Amino acid sequence: MHDFRFARCVFVKNLALASIALLALTAAGADKPEVIEIWPGKVPDEAGNIGPERIRMSPALDRKQVEVTESTRMITDVTRPTITILRPAKERDTGTAVLIFPGGGYWDLYWQLEGEEVAAWLNSVGATGIILKYRVPRRPGEPEREPARRPLQDAQRAISLVRHRAGEWGINPRRIGVIGFSAGGHLAIATATRFDERTYPLMDEVDQVSCRPEFAILVYPGYLKARDKDELAPGLHIPAGTPPVFLAHGGEDLISGPEQSVLMYLALKRAGIPAELHVYAGTAHDFGVRPSDRPYSTWTASCADWMRSQKFLIQMPSGPVPRH
Repeated sequence: MHDFRFARCVFVKNLALASIALLALTAAGADKPEVIEIWPGKVPDEAGNIGPERIRMSPALDRKQVEVTESTRMITDVTRPTITILRPAKERDTGTAVLIFPGGGYWDLYWQLEGEEVAAWLNSVGATGIILKYRVPRRPGEPEREPARRPLQDAQRAISLVRHRAGEWGINPRRIGVIGFSAGGHLAIATATRFDERTYPLMDEVDQVSCRPEFAILVYPGYLKARDKDELAPGLHIPAGTPPVFLAHGGEDLISGPEQSVLMYLALKRAGIPAELHVYAGTAHDFGVRPSDRPYSTWTASCADWMRSQKFLIQMPSGPVPRH
């Protein structure tokens, strides 16, 4: 118990410091996080007729549905996808980068809970957090009970762009991973398993660079289980070359049941892909990275340990970052 409390206190301190630093830089108007549009011109399959991008607050829910019950900031009506790059302190930087895919059912992006707060946690362990603002809401022809199609285009392009500019941004191109929450968890495993198939026409030299992440972290993912069957959803398969995967889920998740992660874990193991699964009893959806006195909040420490054990989160040697 003492070790758990100590680890939690350290994480709380690191997260708070990272969040305060981010807010201070933004407020000062200096060294703001870099925001870059990922597409060079016209966005593929985008008519751009859904109205201006906007911020709104999430609905307040009860504890039976979610762990974080208060409203948090969301973004919707995205037609120009971007990446927001949030770097750790120089003395902590490991050269690892993780693209962050917020959830929201492919309707919205839970930007605060599953974007900015996740980047602050990644910074606290020495990784660059890169939040992908992918296209939402669903467009016509993207049914509610199925994953949307366009976000995978945005995710593939974003990974290639980060790897293409890794040297410029101080990132090791062999340590670029993805983390996704809820629907973003589905997007994370989609990028990790469909790296050999571009879902849009090649545009420029960026698209000649691999879009395969080196690891994937799935947190209470959805859309992984087939309806009324204990098997993976149609369209999901585990090819050779799938990177290692870490999964965390709540045992009492009513929005996206824990079977989603359990079935994915079993499929990964059958395919010989390294995988680690954590299911937390008495835990609902939407816990993000916020510390609490509940066991589920230890998932971030377990995930950081897993990244270190897989050699994805190690101190950079001195000298230039290696490139492909």
